[in-house]
Amino acid sequence: MSAPRIVQALHRWFDTGAAQAPQSRADEQGIDWPRVVPFVTLHFACLAALWTGTSALAVAVAAALFALRMFAITAFYHRYFSHRAFRASRAAQFVFAVLAASAAQRGPLWWASHHRHHHAHADGDEDSHSGKRGFLWSHVGWFLARGNFAARLERVPDLARYAELRWLDRFDVAVPASLALALYAIGTWLEGAAPSLATDGAQLVVWGFCISTVALYHATFAINSLAHRFGTRRYETRDDSRNNVWLALLTFGEGWHNNHHRFPGAARQGLRWWEIDVTYYGLAALAALGLIHDLRAPPAEALRGGR
Repeated sequence: MSAPRIVQALHRWFDTGAAQAPQSRADEQGIDWPRVVPFVTLHFACLAALWTGTSALAVAVAAALFALRMFAITAFYHRYFSHRAFRASRAAQFVFAVLAASAAQRGPLWWASHHRHHHAHADGDEDSHSGKRGFLWSHVGWFLARGNFAARLERVPDLARYAELRWLDRFDVAVPASLALALYAIGTWLEGAAPSLATDGAQLVVWGFCISTVALYHATFAINSLAHRFGTRRYETRDDSRNNVWLALLTFGEGWHNNHHRFPGAARQGLRWWEIDVTYYGLAALAALGLIHDLRAPPAEALRGGR
């Protein structure tokens, strides 16, 4: 690769506005390898745990950041930004957008616009992560494809009017990089200030950022792939969505996917008392505190067991 192309590729890592539009259908579905180097590197970086070792603190940080960022993704990137399932102040939407952006799943405009596109064409030829192209495509290939790097701004005019959300979307590497740097700084400080914790900067980055983020990737990707293949169908929707209890537990309620495709605008996806929906419980708590309001409920007959 020539020097100018290397510089261009590096520019696109930090500024999504520098991405080039695909020139053909084949180009659109092709993997943009220079652009996905950080994604692939992050997976290999998890192996560094063999050298950094582990500690109770490192594992606790990884688990806490997985849970916090999973909630931000499911509650705000998905149920709020994508489906407007409740209302929030501009300050609240920004705070949770930053938390969700730290999961390195790109910005709020990108996430919401592609998800709205998915619901408009679910499991059809135009669906970005349709299972018709194979499991690997629906799980991760679509996320790395050249044609899917840009946000579909025509689908999110309600979000694009916020300058802070546009900034998070354009410079989507800024928040994840800041989180990694903060973890390194904290770990380095703890190495000297509290040696009994047996941690350091590199260890906290590997566990708190790399391993936690990769786990988040594949948990959320599994909804696109596995939740359209394995599980039960309570509702005869026009797509292949399924309810899967294991995915629901892993993703804080997103695994009740057939319920969601039947009532996409509802803040609650677990429709029975036994359908655990951690994200909804968190949203109910935020509403009780007055931080969000007007949670949209599914129809009463759906909660009573009616079809």
